[in-house]
Amino acid sequence: MTALRLRLLCAAAGLAASASLSAAEPRPSFTPPSAASLPDDEFGKAVREGEQIFLHTPKLAGKFVGNDLNCVSCHLDAGRRPDSAPMWAAYVLYPAYRAKNGHVNTLAERLQGCFRFSMNGKAPPADDPTLTALQTYMFWLASKAPTGVKLEGQGYRKLPPPASKADYVRGSQVYAQYCALCHGAEGQGQKNGKHWVFPALWGPDSFNWGAGMHQIGNAAGFIKANMPLGQAGMLSDQEAWDVAYFMNAHERPQDPRYTESVAATRAKYHDSEDSLYGIEVNGHLLGSEAPAPGGKLNAAGARTGG
Repeated sequence: MTALRLRLLCAAAGLAASASLSAAEPRPSFTPPSAASLPDDEFGKAVREGEQIFLHTPKLAGKFVGNDLNCVSCHLDAGRRPDSAPMWAAYVLYPAYRAKNGHVNTLAERLQGCFRFSMNGKAPPADDPTLTALQTYMFWLASKAPTGVKLEGQGYRKLPPPASKADYVRGSQVYAQYCALCHGAEGQGQKNGKHWVFPALWGPDSFNWGAGMHQIGNAAGFIKANMPLGQAGMLSDQEAWDVAYFMNAHERPQDPRYTESVAATRAKYHDSEDSLYGIEVNGHLLGSEAPAPGGKLNAAGARTGG
């Protein structure tokens, strides 16, 4: 073997080892700026507006919201908490291709999807002040974060596959013990007067079948990292999978992309073991009795003749 060939082989081996180490390296960590550092100027005013919409979405963006969820219902601590799809980690990844709709999405389009699916409402126009305020808030949270880099805590935690297949009965037991006190025995959520303290997890007031949280893996990762509230990590991975299955084995508002039939909609949008839409559970075909998407916006339209 020539000296040149030996050097080339060593260099190649070094590159491979470097790539392997790089792949194993943890994602960079990032801490968003403190609320106290918010500038007291017109930009800061827009950031505060976005934060308030994030915290009180039906109240401040009600014409686009069909349920009683706030953005903070799924993105905890005002969009700051890692492993709760934090806003600072999302902002730096857009524009991005999304398989969900088969094209590159801007951040505005991604937020429009949140209103349409998670909020069971309708998409604000891309230039609507609501989206401008939310994007400004997200930009501020991501201040000084690296662009195009997946950060530690981005999205929802990815759990390994469960040791035993997720189970409805076991999930119902976990729910009764750890979840029902806050979210209600029937998943209806809990109010303090008119103020929602804990969101509905299924039924007409919850997110619809098109929302990402209806996917068992997303729900399990969120639950494991964040629930019970204030006692994160209490549940085992198996318990998180089981209770996520139980939660998503209940009816909720229809996927607004519904066409023809439940079977056709499942084949086009839900053909995955991660989705229970179009699957029969306890003798009920999920999606077959789903309330129409739009929730409160439908009732408002009927009252105004819209």
